[in-house]
Amino acid sequence: MIDVIDLKKNYGNLEVLKGITTTINKGEKIVIIGPSGSGKSTFLRCLNCMEDPTSGAVIFDGVNIADMKVDINVHRRRMGMVFQQFNLFNNKTVIENIMLAPVSVGIQELRRAKIKNFFTRARNVFTPNKKVLIPVNTSKAKIKAEAKENALRLLKRIGLEDKANVYPSTLSGGQKQRIAIIRALAMNPKVMLFDEPTSALDPEMVGEVLDLIRQLADEGMTMVIVTHEMGFAKEVATRVLFMDEGRILEENTPAEIFSNPQNPRTKEFLSKVL
Repeated sequence: MIDVIDLKKNYGNLEVLKGITTTINKGEKIVIIGPSGSGKSTFLRCLNCMEDPTSGAVIFDGVNIADMKVDINVHRRRMGMVFQQFNLFNNKTVIENIMLAPVSVGIQELRRAKIKNFFTRARNVFTPNKKVLIPVNTSKAKIKAEAKENALRLLKRIGLEDKANVYPSTLSGGQKQRIAIIRALAMNPKVMLFDEPTSALDPEMVGEVLDLIRQLADEGMTMVIVTHEMGFAKEVATRVLFMDEGRILEENTPAEIFSNPQNPRTKEFLSKVL
Protein backbone atom coordinates (compact mmCIF):
# COMPACT_ATOMS: atom_id res chain seq x y z
CA MET A 1 0.00 0.00 0.00
CA ILE A 2 2.77 2.47 0.99
CA ASP A 3 6.41 2.08 0.00
CA VAL A 4 8.80 4.53 1.65
CA ILE A 5 12.13 4.76 -0.15
CA ASP A 6 15.17 6.57 1.30
CA LEU A 7 13.00 9.31 2.81
CA LYS A 8 14.95 12.31 4.10
CA LYS A 9 13.83 15.54 5.72
CA ASN A 10 16.05 18.49 6.54
CA TYR A 11 15.26 21.79 8.22
CA GLY A 12 18.14 23.90 7.02
CA ASN A 13 21.26 22.10 8.21
CA LEU A 14 19.32 19.93 10.66
CA GLU A 15 18.77 16.37 9.41
CA VAL A 16 15.59 15.06 10.99
CA LEU A 17 15.03 12.00 8.79
CA LYS A 18 18.19 10.32 7.49
CA GLY A 19 16.98 7.84 4.92
CA ILE A 20 13.85 5.94 5.98
CA THR A 21 12.97 2.87 3.92
CA THR A 22 10.05 0.61 4.79
CA THR A 23 6.81 -0.85 3.41
CA ILE A 24 3.35 -0.59 4.96
CA ASN A 25 1.08 -3.34 3.67
CA LYS A 26 -2.70 -3.26 3.51
CA GLY A 27 -4.22 -4.20 6.87
CA GLU A 28 -1.01 -3.75 8.86
CA LYS A 29 -0.96 -1.94 12.19
CA ILE A 30 2.43 -0.28 12.37
CA VAL A 31 3.40 1.24 15.72
CA ILE A 32 6.37 3.60 15.84
CA ILE A 33 8.20 3.98 19.13
CA GLY A 34 11.34 5.81 20.17
CA PRO A 35 12.61 8.72 22.25
CA SER A 36 11.36 12.27 21.84
CA GLY A 37 13.10 14.05 19.00
CA SER A 38 13.83 10.86 17.07
CA GLY A 39 11.82 11.96 14.00
CA LYS A 40 8.69 9.88 14.57
CA SER A 41 6.15 12.67 14.10
CA THR A 42 8.08 14.15 11.18
CA PHE A 43 8.07 10.75 9.49
CA LEU A 44 4.31 10.50 9.96
CA ARG A 45 3.73 13.97 8.54
CA CYS A 46 5.95 13.16 5.56
CA LEU A 47 3.87 10.05 4.83
CA ASN A 48 0.95 12.20 3.69
CA CYS A 49 3.20 15.11 2.69
CA MET A 50 1.97 17.55 5.31
CA GLU A 51 5.72 18.06 5.45
CA ASP A 52 7.45 18.03 2.07
CA PRO A 53 10.27 15.46 2.12
CA THR A 54 13.69 16.82 1.21
CA SER A 55 14.32 13.72 -0.91
CA GLY A 56 13.14 10.16 -1.35
CA ALA A 57 9.76 8.75 -2.33
CA VAL A 58 6.43 7.86 -0.73
CA ILE A 59 4.64 5.49 -3.11
CA PHE A 60 0.96 5.33 -2.15
CA ASP A 61 -1.12 2.97 -4.30
CA GLY A 62 1.45 3.20 -7.08
CA VAL A 63 1.79 7.01 -7.06
CA ASN A 64 4.78 8.90 -5.66
CA ILE A 65 2.92 11.49 -3.61
CA ALA A 66 6.23 13.16 -2.71
CA ASP A 67 6.45 14.24 -6.36
CA MET A 68 5.64 17.96 -6.51
CA LYS A 69 3.76 17.42 -9.80
CA VAL A 70 1.13 15.26 -8.10
CA ASP A 71 -2.10 16.82 -6.78
CA ILE A 72 -1.41 15.85 -3.19
CA ASN A 73 -4.87 16.89 -1.97
CA VAL A 74 -6.49 14.14 -4.04
CA HIS A 75 -4.30 11.45 -2.48
CA ARG A 76 -4.33 12.93 1.02
CA ARG A 77 -8.09 12.40 1.21
CA ARG A 78 -7.40 8.67 1.43
CA MET A 79 -5.07 9.12 4.43
CA GLY A 80 -6.81 10.10 7.64
CA MET A 81 -4.65 11.97 10.12
CA VAL A 82 -5.24 12.36 13.85
CA PHE A 83 -3.05 14.74 15.82
CA GLN A 84 -2.07 15.17 19.45
CA GLN A 85 -4.11 18.37 19.81
CA PHE A 86 -7.49 17.39 18.30
CA ASN A 87 -7.54 20.37 15.84
CA LEU A 88 -11.32 20.73 15.97
CA PHE A 89 -12.82 24.06 14.85
CA ASN A 90 -14.20 25.67 18.01
CA ASN A 91 -16.55 27.96 16.06
CA LYS A 92 -18.33 24.98 14.50
CA THR A 93 -20.53 22.38 16.15
CA VAL A 94 -19.43 18.78 16.43
CA ILE A 95 -21.48 17.66 13.44
CA GLU A 96 -20.27 20.63 11.37
CA ASN A 97 -16.67 19.61 12.15
CA ILE A 98 -17.33 16.07 10.91
CA MET A 99 -19.22 17.20 7.80
CA LEU A 100 -16.77 19.92 6.76
CA ALA A 101 -14.30 17.92 4.66
CA PRO A 102 -16.81 15.55 2.96
CA VAL A 103 -19.07 18.47 1.99
CA SER A 104 -16.17 20.60 0.76
CA VAL A 105 -14.69 17.78 -1.33
CA GLY A 106 -18.10 16.72 -2.65
CA ILE A 107 -18.98 20.24 -3.78
CA GLN A 108 -15.55 20.71 -5.38
CA GLU A 109 -15.98 17.48 -7.36
CA LEU A 110 -19.51 18.49 -8.38
CA ARG A 111 -18.26 21.87 -9.56
CA ARG A 112 -15.40 20.30 -11.55
CA ALA A 113 -17.80 17.83 -13.20
CA LYS A 114 -20.17 20.63 -14.22
CA ILE A 115 -17.35 22.76 -15.63
CA LYS A 116 -15.95 19.81 -17.58
CA ASN A 117 -19.40 18.99 -18.95
CA PHE A 118 -19.88 22.62 -20.00
CA PHE A 119 -16.72 22.61 -22.11
CA THR A 120 -17.45 19.10 -23.41
CA ARG A 121 -20.86 20.25 -24.68
CA ALA A 122 -19.22 23.26 -26.32
CA ARG A 123 -16.67 21.05 -28.10
CA ASN A 124 -19.31 18.55 -29.15
CA VAL A 125 -21.09 21.25 -31.14
CA PHE A 126 -18.10 21.54 -33.47
CA THR A 127 -16.74 17.96 -33.55
CA PRO A 128 -18.22 14.87 -35.21
CA ASN A 129 -16.89 12.51 -32.51
CA LYS A 130 -18.98 13.40 -29.49
CA LYS A 131 -17.37 12.99 -26.09
CA VAL A 132 -19.37 11.45 -23.27
CA LEU A 133 -20.48 13.75 -20.47
CA ILE A 134 -19.66 12.97 -16.84
CA PRO A 135 -22.78 11.61 -15.11
CA VAL A 136 -23.90 14.07 -12.41
CA ASN A 137 -26.42 12.40 -10.13
CA THR A 138 -26.07 14.66 -7.12
CA SER A 139 -26.52 18.21 -5.87
CA LYS A 140 -25.19 20.40 -3.07
CA ALA A 141 -28.25 19.59 -0.98
CA LYS A 142 -27.78 15.84 -1.50
CA ILE A 143 -24.06 16.05 -0.69
CA LYS A 144 -24.82 17.84 2.59
CA ALA A 145 -27.64 15.44 3.49
CA GLU A 146 -25.45 12.38 2.90
CA ALA A 147 -22.56 13.92 4.88
CA LYS A 148 -24.92 14.66 7.79
CA GLU A 149 -26.33 11.12 7.74
CA ASN A 150 -22.82 9.65 7.78
CA ALA A 151 -21.70 12.02 10.56
CA LEU A 152 -24.64 10.99 12.74
CA ARG A 153 -23.88 7.32 12.08
CA LEU A 154 -20.26 7.82 13.16
CA LEU A 155 -21.30 9.74 16.28
CA LYS A 156 -23.69 6.97 17.21
CA ARG A 157 -20.85 4.48 16.82
CA ILE A 158 -18.89 6.20 19.59
CA GLY A 159 -21.94 6.93 21.73
CA LEU A 160 -21.81 10.71 21.25
CA GLU A 161 -24.82 11.33 19.01
CA ASP A 162 -26.23 13.60 21.73
CA LYS A 163 -23.22 15.90 21.24
CA ALA A 164 -23.93 16.57 17.55
CA ASN A 165 -25.01 20.18 18.00
CA VAL A 166 -22.69 21.28 20.81
CA TYR A 167 -19.37 23.07 20.41
CA PRO A 168 -16.01 21.37 21.06
CA SER A 169 -15.25 23.65 24.02
CA THR A 170 -17.96 21.84 26.04
CA LEU A 171 -16.37 18.39 25.55
CA SER A 172 -13.78 16.45 27.51
CA GLY A 173 -10.39 15.73 25.97
CA GLY A 174 -11.31 12.10 25.34
CA GLN A 175 -14.53 13.11 23.60
CA LYS A 176 -12.68 15.63 21.43
CA GLN A 177 -10.13 13.06 20.34
CA ARG A 178 -12.76 10.44 19.50
CA ILE A 179 -14.58 13.03 17.43
CA ALA A 180 -11.29 13.93 15.71
CA ILE A 181 -10.90 10.24 14.82
CA ILE A 182 -14.39 9.86 13.33
CA ARG A 183 -13.94 13.18 11.51
CA ALA A 184 -11.02 11.53 9.72
CA LEU A 185 -13.10 8.37 9.16
CA ALA A 186 -15.83 10.46 7.50
CA MET A 187 -13.59 10.68 4.41
CA ASN A 188 -13.47 6.86 4.12
CA PRO A 189 -9.64 6.71 4.20
CA LYS A 190 -7.61 3.69 3.16
CA VAL A 191 -5.09 4.29 5.92
CA MET A 192 -5.15 6.13 9.25
CA LEU A 193 -2.16 7.97 10.71
CA PHE A 194 -2.13 8.67 14.46
CA ASP A 195 0.42 11.08 15.93
CA GLU A 196 0.52 10.35 19.67
CA PRO A 197 -3.29 10.47 19.91
CA THR A 198 -3.37 10.12 23.72
CA SER A 199 -0.45 12.33 24.75
CA ALA A 200 -2.64 15.38 25.46
CA LEU A 201 -5.20 13.43 27.49
CA ASP A 202 -5.64 12.91 31.20
CA PRO A 203 -4.85 9.27 32.13
CA GLU A 204 -8.52 8.44 32.78
CA MET A 205 -9.44 9.52 29.24
CA VAL A 206 -6.74 7.52 27.46
CA GLY A 207 -8.67 4.25 27.56
CA GLU A 208 -11.72 5.46 25.63
CA VAL A 209 -9.55 6.69 22.77
CA LEU A 210 -7.43 3.53 22.65
CA ASP A 211 -10.61 1.43 22.66
CA LEU A 212 -11.79 3.17 19.49
CA ILE A 213 -8.42 2.63 17.80
CA ARG A 214 -8.58 -1.05 18.83
CA GLN A 215 -11.98 -1.32 17.15
CA LEU A 216 -10.55 0.08 13.92
CA ALA A 217 -7.65 -2.37 14.15
CA ASP A 218 -10.06 -5.28 14.61
CA GLU A 219 -11.98 -4.13 11.53
CA GLY A 220 -8.84 -4.34 9.38
CA MET A 221 -8.01 -0.66 8.99
CA THR A 222 -4.42 -0.03 7.89
CA MET A 223 -2.83 2.17 10.55
CA VAL A 224 0.44 3.84 11.42
CA ILE A 225 0.57 4.95 15.05
CA VAL A 226 3.19 6.99 16.88
CA THR A 227 2.72 6.34 20.58
CA HIS A 228 4.38 6.05 23.97
CA GLU A 229 1.74 3.55 25.15
CA MET A 230 3.88 0.40 25.15
CA GLY A 231 1.13 -1.90 26.41
CA PHE A 232 -1.11 -0.72 23.59
CA ALA A 233 1.72 -1.26 21.08
CA LYS A 234 2.16 -4.85 22.27
CA GLU A 235 -1.55 -5.54 21.94
CA VAL A 236 -2.45 -3.89 18.64
CA ALA A 237 0.67 -3.75 16.45
CA THR A 238 1.44 -6.25 13.74
CA ARG A 239 4.87 -4.65 13.45
CA VAL A 240 6.82 -2.23 15.62
CA LEU A 241 9.40 0.25 14.31
CA PHE A 242 11.97 1.66 16.70
CA MET A 243 13.31 5.05 15.59
CA ASP A 244 16.20 7.08 16.93
CA GLU A 245 18.07 10.05 15.49
CA GLY A 246 16.10 10.02 12.26
CA ARG A 247 16.57 6.36 11.41
CA ILE A 248 14.69 3.09 11.83
CA LEU A 249 17.14 1.10 13.94
CA GLU A 250 14.97 -1.98 14.35
CA GLU A 251 11.62 -3.33 13.15
CA ASN A 252 9.98 -6.60 14.08
CA THR A 253 6.87 -8.15 15.58
CA PRO A 254 5.83 -6.82 19.01
CA ALA A 255 6.83 -10.12 20.62
CA GLU A 256 10.37 -9.90 19.24
CA ILE A 257 10.85 -6.17 19.79
CA PHE A 258 9.68 -6.20 23.41
CA SER A 259 11.03 -9.60 24.46
CA ASN A 260 14.18 -9.92 22.39
CA PRO A 261 15.37 -6.58 20.96
CA GLN A 262 18.53 -6.87 18.88
CA ASN A 263 19.77 -3.30 18.62
CA PRO A 264 21.60 -1.98 21.71
CA ARG A 265 19.77 1.35 21.45
CA THR A 266 16.41 -0.42 21.36
CA LYS A 267 17.38 -2.39 24.47
CA GLU A 268 18.44 0.77 26.26
CA PHE A 269 15.22 2.61 25.38
CA LEU A 270 12.91 -0.24 26.38
CA SER A 271 14.75 -0.76 29.67
CA LYS A 272 13.72 2.77 30.61
CA VAL A 273 10.09 2.69 29.53
CA LEU A 274 8.95 -0.81 30.41
